[in-house]
Amino acid sequence: MDSVASVSDAAAAEAGDHTGFIRALTLTDATMLVAGSMIGSGVFIVSADIGRTVGSPFWLLVVWSVTAVMTVLGALAYGELAAMFPRAGGQYVFLRESLGALPGFLYGWTLFLIIQTGLIAAVAVAFANFVSVLVPAVTPAVFTWLPRFDITASGGNITVGLSPQRLVAIASVWLLTGINLRGVREGKAVQTSVTVVKTAVLILLILFGFTAGRHPAALAANFTPGHFVGLTVLTPAFALAFAAALVGSLFSADAWNSVTFAAAEVQNPRRNLPLALVLGTGGVTLLYVLTNVAYLSTLPFVGDPHGATVMARGIQYATQDRVGTAAIETVFGGAGAAIMAVAILISCFGCNNGLILSGARVLYAMAHDNLFFERTGVLNRRQAPGAALVVQATWTTILCLTGTYSQLLNYVVFAVLIFYVLTTIGLFVLRRTRPDAERPYRAFGYPFLPALYIVLASAVAVGLLLADKTRAQALTGLVLVLLGVPVYYLWRGFGPRTPLAASTDPR
Repeated sequence: MDSVASVSDAAAAEAGDHTGFIRALTLTDATMLVAGSMIGSGVFIVSADIGRTVGSPFWLLVVWSVTAVMTVLGALAYGELAAMFPRAGGQYVFLRESLGALPGFLYGWTLFLIIQTGLIAAVAVAFANFVSVLVPAVTPAVFTWLPRFDITASGGNITVGLSPQRLVAIASVWLLTGINLRGVREGKAVQTSVTVVKTAVLILLILFGFTAGRHPAALAANFTPGHFVGLTVLTPAFALAFAAALVGSLFSADAWNSVTFAAAEVQNPRRNLPLALVLGTGGVTLLYVLTNVAYLSTLPFVGDPHGATVMARGIQYATQDRVGTAAIETVFGGAGAAIMAVAILISCFGCNNGLILSGARVLYAMAHDNLFFERTGVLNRRQAPGAALVVQATWTTILCLTGTYSQLLNYVVFAVLIFYVLTTIGLFVLRRTRPDAERPYRAFGYPFLPALYIVLASAVAVGLLLADKTRAQALTGLVLVLLGVPVYYLWRGFGPRTPLAASTDPR
């Protein structure tokens, strides 16, 4: 197996790799990193598209429930790997140690190219989109007095240029990057405080749906037996539509693995990493399911795309798919848009802080394996991977300028699922190849639950390849991954040969 030499597990656990990282993340901080990286704008928006795809309240809740089960199953499997390898880089390290350097590199390559940076760009532009609710001048219209050009892609036309919304998005990315350049303590302070606030917002939205927002017309329209299940016939075509519907909910629950990227900064990682993964994913996905029950208690599921009121448009055709905003508007009217805009701004800000904090650690780990720019493997004087943070923000800025964040996320759904499957297969490989390795936590339900996760994630990936709605994007995502193969061999052939020393940038 083509593997990269690494320090012992024991040394990594105690010293945080061969690095100067500070173990400043407590169990609470790690859990908040999981939850905060998951909760962005998706849960407030994607239920509209899911509803249009699956056709009934029952199947809407099934989509979110399947997402919850898959996410928690993945977290249970990753807990064992995180406890074995509590190092900077997380999933990249798991793949490298179990399947070899090439699979690890392909994950890191795709993560940098679009998974992490694309998600950061998507959340940043969503942030700017909701700023426009409060400040109408922040429009998506690209400036005509600056260079711009159009590209035709499989996911639709792309206009490359700068707009007020993209400018705000870029500013938010660099603001959060600046905070994290000051060190993990500053990053965790933002993450923990903002995650507490946005978790409270979700809970209040749920309580609102069950109390003041509870609407008799919505309950009658959604929960009577005929309306609840609908007229769906279980056919192969519906199975493919169901897989496509999972795209939105899975991305709303994605980034739960981000805490593993910052494992070298977690206190008592062999205990706290598995706990944080399970507590974070379990808590957030439960809130997601309850949030959708709250939507169904507040708004009719079926709606008219040309309806004049939020009740007439329903969940399926909420204005600009802002289901969370529509739910609040049933009681607060026009003020509901401003209320939810503030809530989602807070949510997006915290989500991106977690993504920015954690993603740079993967680039740092790759640099120490001579698989990324050498400079990104050096910590600044505050023990943060400064160069990696700057490189990550720079590429994210370019993605923001394209405005293709949602398209790019669709392109890599397939690739993300494949890497989740490969990493879980790696758990089985390590049980066979390293039976005597220390395992402070063993995956709950092994081998059945990890195997179930592999089956479910693989089924969704196959569905995305076969469904007309997602086939082009899935194939494009696969191409992006495979482009990393020649890059890997070129880098190994011409890149630096000497492992980085444990160094800190004095500046």
